[in-house]
Amino acid sequence: MTTRIEGDVAIVVPRGDLDAVTSPALARVLQEHLGAAEPCRGVVLDFSGVEFCDSRCIGVLVASYRHARDRGIGMAVARPRGAVQRLFVIAGIDQVITVEEDLGRAVKAVTAN
Repeated sequence: MTTRIEGDVAIVVPRGDLDAVTSPALARVLQEHLGAAEPCRGVVLDFSGVEFCDSRCIGVLVASYRHARDRGIGMAVARPRGAVQRLFVIAGIDQVITVEEDLGRAVKAVTAN
C-alpha cells in the first residue's frame, strides 16, 4: 500500500486483496490521515489495484467514512474494478461513499466543499 499527497488530498493506493488479514493495515493508514492534528482536506482511495475485498474491508471503509464526515474531511473511492465494483453496488457503498471511475473526479469530489 502506498500513499501520496497531492495538494491537500491524500491518495491511498492499496493493492491485491483487502480481507480480514489485510484490511487492518488499510484502517491504520486511513486513521493516520483522518486522525491527524492537521488533516488533509480529503482522502481518496485508488482501488485500481484491488482485486478482492470482503466485509471487513467494507467495514473499514464505512467506519473511515464516518470519521471523515465527522471531521469535515471528504472521502472517495476511485477506480474500483470488476468484482470490487459489484460488491460496492450490492452492499450499497456507492450510495454512501462517493465512488468514481476516474481518479481526477474523485479528487475533485473530496475538495468540492
